[in-house]
Amino acid sequence: MSSLSRELVFLILQFLDEEKFKETVHKLEQESGFLFNMKYFEDQVQAGEWDEVERYLSGFTKVEDNRYSMKIFFEIRKQKYLEALDRQDRAKAVDILVKDLKVFASFNEDLFKEITQLLTLENFRQNEQLSKYGDTKTARNIMLVELKKLIEANPLFRDKLTFPVFKASRLRTLINQSLNWQHQLCKNPRPNPDIKTLFTDHTCASSNGTRPPPPTNAPLAGPVPKPGVFLPLGGHGPFQTVVSPPPSAIASWMSVANPSMPHGAVAAPPGLVQAPSSATTFLKHARIPPGGPGINYQTADSEHLMKRLRTGQPDEVSFSGSSHAPSISSPDDLPKTVVRNLSQGSNVMSMDFHPQKQTVLLVGTNVGDISIWEVSSREKLALKNFKVWNISACSMPFQTTLVKDATISVNRCVWAPDGSILGVAFSKHIVQIYMYSQAGELKQHLEIDAHTGGVNDIVFAHPNKQLSIVTCGDDKTIKVWDAAMGHRQYTFEGHESAVYSLCPHYKENIQFVFSTAIDGKIKAWLYDSVGSRVDYDAPGLWCTTMAYSADGTRLFSCGTSKEGESHLVEWNESEGAIKRTYSGFRKRSLGVVQFDTTRNHFLAAGDEFQIKFWDMDNTNMLTSTEADGGLPASPRLRFNKEGSLLAVTTSDNGIKILANSDGQRMLRILETRAFDGARGLSEPVNVKPSAAGELSPIPNVATSISPIADLTDRIQQPMSFLASMENNRVVDVKPRILEKSEKVEGWKLTDISDASQIKTLKLPDPLTPSKVLRLLFTNSGVALLALSVNAVHKLWKWQRDERNPSGKSSASNVPQLWQPTNGALMSNDITDVKVSEDSITCIALSKNDSYVMSASGGKVSLFNMMTFKVMTTFMPPPLAATYLAFHPQDNNIIAIGMEDSTIQIYNVRVDEVKTKLKGHQKRISGLAFSQSLNILVSSGADAQLFVWDIDGWQKKKSRSIQAPPGHPTPLARETRVQFHNNQIHLLVSHESQIAIYDSQLECLSSWYPRDSLASPVSSAIYSCDGALIYAGFCDGAVAIFDSDSLALRCRISPSAYISSFSSTMSNPTFPVVVAAHPSDPYQFAIGMSDGSVHVLEPLESETKWTGGSNYQENGNGLPSIPSSSALNSSQPSETPSR
Repeated sequence: MSSLSRELVFLILQFLDEEKFKETVHKLEQESGFLFNMKYFEDQVQAGEWDEVERYLSGFTKVEDNRYSMKIFFEIRKQKYLEALDRQDRAKAVDILVKDLKVFASFNEDLFKEITQLLTLENFRQNEQLSKYGDTKTARNIMLVELKKLIEANPLFRDKLTFPVFKASRLRTLINQSLNWQHQLCKNPRPNPDIKTLFTDHTCASSNGTRPPPPTNAPLAGPVPKPGVFLPLGGHGPFQTVVSPPPSAIASWMSVANPSMPHGAVAAPPGLVQAPSSATTFLKHARIPPGGPGINYQTADSEHLMKRLRTGQPDEVSFSGSSHAPSISSPDDLPKTVVRNLSQGSNVMSMDFHPQKQTVLLVGTNVGDISIWEVSSREKLALKNFKVWNISACSMPFQTTLVKDATISVNRCVWAPDGSILGVAFSKHIVQIYMYSQAGELKQHLEIDAHTGGVNDIVFAHPNKQLSIVTCGDDKTIKVWDAAMGHRQYTFEGHESAVYSLCPHYKENIQFVFSTAIDGKIKAWLYDSVGSRVDYDAPGLWCTTMAYSADGTRLFSCGTSKEGESHLVEWNESEGAIKRTYSGFRKRSLGVVQFDTTRNHFLAAGDEFQIKFWDMDNTNMLTSTEADGGLPASPRLRFNKEGSLLAVTTSDNGIKILANSDGQRMLRILETRAFDGARGLSEPVNVKPSAAGELSPIPNVATSISPIADLTDRIQQPMSFLASMENNRVVDVKPRILEKSEKVEGWKLTDISDASQIKTLKLPDPLTPSKVLRLLFTNSGVALLALSVNAVHKLWKWQRDERNPSGKSSASNVPQLWQPTNGALMSNDITDVKVSEDSITCIALSKNDSYVMSASGGKVSLFNMMTFKVMTTFMPPPLAATYLAFHPQDNNIIAIGMEDSTIQIYNVRVDEVKTKLKGHQKRISGLAFSQSLNILVSSGADAQLFVWDIDGWQKKKSRSIQAPPGHPTPLARETRVQFHNNQIHLLVSHESQIAIYDSQLECLSSWYPRDSLASPVSSAIYSCDGALIYAGFCDGAVAIFDSDSLALRCRISPSAYISSFSSTMSNPTFPVVVAAHPSDPYQFAIGMSDGSVHVLEPLESETKWTGGSNYQENGNGLPSIPSSSALNSSQPSETPSR
């Protein structure tokens, strides 16, 4: 079915729902399969309408479709069976068993036998696994939680769980527009048309063959009826009176594209109205109706751009016609020409251009208002007057302050990096966060009572790869907040005066933020609880702001002293000293000077009733502009991202937009597109005539531009963190789960046995070779760290050069075995430790790659990664640490698995064990945190898995992994665990198997060594995107599995990467540990038993580990439902619903 037909179904669904045709609505949902109504499904389950539940489900999936579908139907039929037993209706229970549940016997015969045996019990609660089964209502609600998880994870329900967003009564509106259009095209239009039917096109009957003259003062269009009030057809039709406007009115309306004109009675998209010849002089751009040749007349300015848009050329586009890099070298290229005047109405305190839509400007004022302007059309897209959203949730000091003085000002307003949300800091206590839609609408998201007194600045940052809000205030603190829920993550204390401004940044994967206070102190903070890393004095010792150049390589600050002396300087970051001081300021500035940077080349500041510009490499002022006059003494200013526009505040509560030649050309093109777009809109009142909405971002110098139709797809836009948080608390995109049929068509087992079939690199190592026990990439992906059995760490770093401009690890470039200049080795303390091939080692790297924690049977050591020096040691023998894991929210908290089977929760800062977790029978061999689920999963050499709540450190669940058929029991040796990046699925690896569990420790699928991969598994790990699993084997082989189904995708023989390998070797070299690259999903490294380290990648001609037809089943059938877990799934869920 075409996309338009699909949308028509949704329009009909909306109409039926508004008309209260409830049964018909759900019938259409089920028959079309376009929308799964979760609310209706929940109601039917809670009511026990099992036949309707299965009938409704049948429109979307069948039992045999996939393992998720099978589990959904199994849970429903199992609940129906248990309810029949609970009512003592044995006959009904037998009927359900035979007709409904027997289908599952072929997949899990033991489970079916166990269910059958429930018939022999007087009360099925006598079964240990069902002993906690409560009443029917509770059991149904518990089951619903599980069903919702399965439905959301099922790929067959993808894009079917939410109703698309569009306005109420949309179908009525379209019919209304059609009738108006038909009436407009009538040969004899009457003032009061009589619409009696929709079955035929409307025409007005002529009374005497003449056309009645229209009233000269009649409006062009009337209002649309309110949604839901669709008048009956007849004498009072479903639309207001329509008159034919004079030709000049049509032309005038089209030429100015007035967005404020009421909508409704316009017969069609205005561009479809054929204007009489007398109107042609008013039309600068004719537009052919849809279905015609599609010719679009354009201005000469836009010809070059549109040619690129049509052909989709990926090379750079320059409006000026040049192809050089986008660096300005002439003062003439600075934005100095006034092209727009915007009247805000109150004093502008802060401005920020949208990071992607180059002509969308956010403005905050001294009365607490925020506005969003479309600069090209001069339209105010949104206006929000200040109000407290929830006064009861605010602190008493803030409430008292508001009672005493209700006036409040915006101190700062700023866009998030992807432009999906914006933040506003106010002069009293609070910040407000809005979500911003593509249509220009603002939606309330968070209101945080952040600081005592004023909130002086707000910025967005990405510590730990998650979007956060950073604020500072009069209370001398900086605070970091979770951008999804508004929870406070960090509080930075150390300033002795009110904190004035913030400047977040990152280098080499290290996130940090500068702060300035009104005593002139500059401090820098990492996102931890250690405190400030630097303490500088800003010139002037008063109000200072900081900013980086666009490429992040140069740091500047601008400030004004209490005496009015202004200072604009560039800093030498490495030395904490001023590198360059710029001249040209007034001796006594009237107010605090504001500044901004653009294009890695220029600085601009507002001073002396004008805007002054500097070349970054020259301390003398380059040029200045008064912007046609009317500027305040120290105007505020802001460049757009491309540097083609500059917003400047005026003394009469307005904003002037200055542009260079590229900016002027861009505005002309956008104005033209808005003009043409307005004529093609079917609902001009509802669609903002914002050219940026259609052509954003439009770079003004050199950038790649895609065809208009594909612009939103081709321009890479960062995924909105908040959008993803509505469905899941983690930022990662839920991986697509392929159906079995897709895998059959798309995969073919690749067998690599020769070095010509793969890219591989053996890392250089002049040191004594020793078995590699631990291996990991740094978080930045530029280095590889190994820990050998002799307790020595080895660090390989890739260099940035012409062959490897990113500096990332690669099998094509040889790295250096790095050591400090003093030649020191990074070695663990192994005093009184007997070193052997089976020595116990553990290692963990901090998120910013600045230090590593490690142990080799002795003390745990904390090393500085730059100097290799030991910063501290703890946990001395006799008990040895066996596994280390940093707490996801606090680097100072470490979970330490111990040799005595306990887990110690240790605080590094205070050198104290907070608590001990007990439950395992043998040493701990794996720990994995899930931040979204707030749990820690542990594994041990006893082959047991435990789930711990990380708030109170209580044990929530435990389970032993199952031995494969024919494998000796009980299982022994190490078991490792790792969470998928969706934070839900858990990879469990043991020498006997690789398995995927959910957070309830239910095994979803498993794979056992067999056939050509019969050796024990030595190590397994997820790829960085979670789509693959890399596994090493004790015979030297490496296998690559699909992470969803554990289907074998690629097998790499040791002969492909070991040049001297022989299959007759008695003790073959094998990969002891596998490490996955943090950003390249197709690169991994292996640490070998002979001490070597190899990096492996697919050939450049393949680009990834490929496949086509020989689908490798996981051997367990689908779904993998152990009988104990299947029965026990009716117990209360301990995991939050997704």
